[in-house]
Amino acid sequence: MFARLTLSAAALAVLPTAANAADPISGRWVTEEGDAIITIGQCGSSTCGRISKFLVPPPDGPDQRDIYNPDPAKKKRRLMGLPVLTSFAEEEDLWRGRIYDPKTGKSYRSVVRRKGANAIEVKGCISFFCQTQIWKKVP
Repeated sequence: MFARLTLSAAALAVLPTAANAADPISGRWVTEEGDAIITIGQCGSSTCGRISKFLVPPPDGPDQRDIYNPDPAKKKRRLMGLPVLTSFAEEEDLWRGRIYDPKTGKSYRSVVRRKGANAIEVKGCISFFCQTQIWKKVP
């Protein structure tokens, strides 16, 4: 009986940590617009997401460069492989970092949350104004 109570207490002590942990966001995701696949995984000590496939070719084709980036040194980077989600860290039930929009050359604060097994909610914010997209898991 005492062993069973000890095991139950130990299990309960672990539950709050597991319940508050963010579900992993690693994997391959189709953007809401359906124009690209973003692969999310570890990048050093943080999590990032890179463009891994174009589903709709960009205006200058698959070799499109980061022409809208305000930093002249970055304008020649290829979009393929470009990190669009950077510096993401797990924080309770979500992930926080930065999102880059290569269509505008702008970067925003971002929050990502799992929405079930096959979707993530990706939010980009400036001040209090946010835009949210749902990205679907690549089958």
